[in-house]
Amino acid sequence: MNVFLFLAGIFIVTFFLGRVLERFRIPWVFSALLIGSLMAINNPFGEITSSQTFSFLAQLGMYFLLFIIGFEMDLKKTMKKSRFIFKATFFIILFEALFGSLIVHYVFGYEWLVSFLVALSFATVGEAVLVPILDEFKLIRKPLGQTIIGVGTLDDVIETFTLVLMVMIIGSRVQEYMNLPLVLISLLILFILTFGLTRLKKEGKKFNFLNIETLFLFVIFVFFLFVGIGEFAESAALASLLSGISLRTFIPERRLKFIESEIKTMCYGFFAPIFFLWVGLSMNMKYLFSSPLLVFLVIVVSVCAKIFGSYIVGKGEIGKMNSILLGIGLSVRLSTSMVITKILFDSGIIGSELYSVIIASTVFITFIIPVLFSKLVARMA
Repeated sequence: MNVFLFLAGIFIVTFFLGRVLERFRIPWVFSALLIGSLMAINNPFGEITSSQTFSFLAQLGMYFLLFIIGFEMDLKKTMKKSRFIFKATFFIILFEALFGSLIVHYVFGYEWLVSFLVALSFATVGEAVLVPILDEFKLIRKPLGQTIIGVGTLDDVIETFTLVLMVMIIGSRVQEYMNLPLVLISLLILFILTFGLTRLKKEGKKFNFLNIETLFLFVIFVFFLFVGIGEFAESAALASLLSGISLRTFIPERRLKFIESEIKTMCYGFFAPIFFLWVGLSMNMKYLFSSPLLVFLVIVVSVCAKIFGSYIVGKGEIGKMNSILLGIGLSVRLSTSMVITKILFDSGIIGSELYSVIIASTVFITFIIPVLFSKLVARMA
């Protein structure tokens, strides 16, 4: 079998399995992760999945996911969030990160800085999974819905901080193999480009007159320019995020919605399934089968920390029951957690055991929480 037939098979199985998962309020793209996890047990296509072509497509999927995160980040709206949302976001996520750090440090034996980074990566929130549920029960504009969306929005800031911290750690580990002046120049150029595009809003208005196809070409140019420069500093992931942030502020509002739809279609329709398949294939299933209690431990600590943190910070603002629901809902994770974990694994900062436990816990939480959250909300409605 060649790579084209392999991809054809993966996409059609992802399509049908994804349709089934959506009935349980689980994002369809996780079907590719499930397929990869099953193939990690016995992979008859090892020659294809270990090829440079497949790895290149999977890496592009990772960078495009980060680009989408940056592209959806609205810094102006983020800064307008209420004081309660700010307090809830940082308290809840950092609370889980601290408890997660203890597990990673004492159970898996990693140093404190790496432990905190890993814990911070799986403390992030996948609020996009919850929005359809909130909308169905008309909770979008209620205090619970607004808090979940607000925390999910501010969570982007923590994701950016996590990526910066990750780049620093990776850089410190490989600095003996890197040209330090080249790294510093590359990072400087990235931040100058980001700052420059965010300040050229008036110039961006000229793009109102471009058709979508031409504007799309410009977006792809900026994306690859940032990633290419980021490669020199071992920070292509951060560069992907920054390219999205800069284009968000540069492209006129009138064109933003149209081009966002085009980019999401390309990312989630083609690249993301390959990335999630890649993530699943990298799991150490033998270790997971021999240590299921570790996955259970991470799930329990992660969910309980979010519920406890939400209850402490939210009981006086949105009520006790809503605070518990908030913690349960915010336990959902999405792509960012897996992207950061995959980069840490590929960089050799974490081993296959910890990587597999984190990905497995993410899968279980993402399967359980949407169903549980929707049933609890239905009872309260």
